[in-house]
Amino acid sequence: MVRISEFQLKDVINVGDGKRLGNVYDVDINLNTGSIEAIIISGTGKVFGLFGRDEEIVISWKNILKIGEDVILVRYKNNHDLYLPEE
Repeated sequence: MVRISEFQLKDVINVGDGKRLGNVYDVDINLNTGSIEAIIISGTGKVFGLFGRDEEIVISWKNILKIGEDVILVRYKNNHDLYLPEE
């Protein structure tokens, strides 16, 4: 069994590019089934953690690949990072 407080201490890593996405801020729970539907990662501060925040990242439970002792490995594709060739 894992407590949410333990979940929040783990770094969330995107296996697609190896980048650290942040830490779990909240979870989305289906009240009918009691299962976790998604984890929510809070946006980081734009300048040294200050002056507003980036948008939250929501990762569906099906995209969580592995929960380890220190990290959570996820599959996440950010549409803002897509390379679009110039025409």
